[in-house]
Amino acid sequence: MAGVIAMTTRLALPAGCVALLASCAALLAGCGLGAGKAPADVQLTVTRNFGAGLLREAAAPRVVGQETVMSLLMRNFSVSTRYSGGFVESIDGLAGGREDGQPDDWFYYVNGVEAPEGAAETNVHPGDRIWWDRHDWSATDNIPAVVGSFPEPFLNGIGGERLQVHVECAPVSSDPCRTVTARLRSVGVPATVTRLGGGTGPHTLSVIVGPFSALSADPGVRAIEHGPAASGVYARMSASGGALTLLDERGRPVRTLSAGTGLVAATRFAEGEPLWVITGTDAAGVDLAADALDESDLHDHFAVALTASGVLPLPAASGSA
Repeated sequence: MAGVIAMTTRLALPAGCVALLASCAALLAGCGLGAGKAPADVQLTVTRNFGAGLLREAAAPRVVGQETVMSLLMRNFSVSTRYSGGFVESIDGLAGGREDGQPDDWFYYVNGVEAPEGAAETNVHPGDRIWWDRHDWSATDNIPAVVGSFPEPFLNGIGGERLQVHVECAPVSSDPCRTVTARLRSVGVPATVTRLGGGTGPHTLSVIVGPFSALSADPGVRAIEHGPAASGVYARMSASGGALTLLDERGRPVRTLSAGTGLVAATRFAEGEPLWVITGTDAAGVDLAADALDESDLHDHFAVALTASGVLPLPAASGSA
């Protein structure tokens, strides 16, 4: 299920690599799938270390015919591959493998969602934001969704299909609920507001808003109590919801924050659609999280914690306590 498309030197590949063993010979030439209509308004970003280092961003990459994620990458960047083109070894000279004794590889996300197939099998659709990131996967090789491509996936959807968007609030009458709904509608997303648990369903993207203590009955939200291996989020909320521990790229605690702390994160439960969580340790924290639902605050971040001092990208930098 992972979006990994990196070749590594280890014997055990990440789970998402298994689907990539089938390759296409045309990839070596960077060819698209054919003479189909070229998708418009595509963006292509390449970063490292969970978005902390921008390598290159193409707001208008070269597109020829119907592209796959792999062919688009090869058309616009210098890419080396292994296994007959089925795995990315390096992008612009930066290779996967190991760094400081830990596994580092290339992963990709389309509209902020980890793709279910390899890049050679994933078509590019109009408006897609494609993001490749090379990072340490020692804590988890499965990060199902990230927030740094906002307003995606709400605006253009997943796999070319625009989904219904429900803002589930605890309570519906709260200021953060109104703020989140207004932010989505301002970027062209016709979000519907409902009570907590009232919007979940197939072909639906849910944004859950409220203090963590009020949201934790939801199994997707509750996974955030257990760190990245369970949720893909490099933070761990206490069971009471009163404290948020920020974790580094290896899942190690860096610092713990309490009152007035917010969190904006995306995750996924079982085979459901991605779930966005706008939460906090208390009402003040939820206010901060709702205010951060903005492209400038979320850009190229996997998730963010919020305090009165500003935005804290996740994973947290080691030694930033």
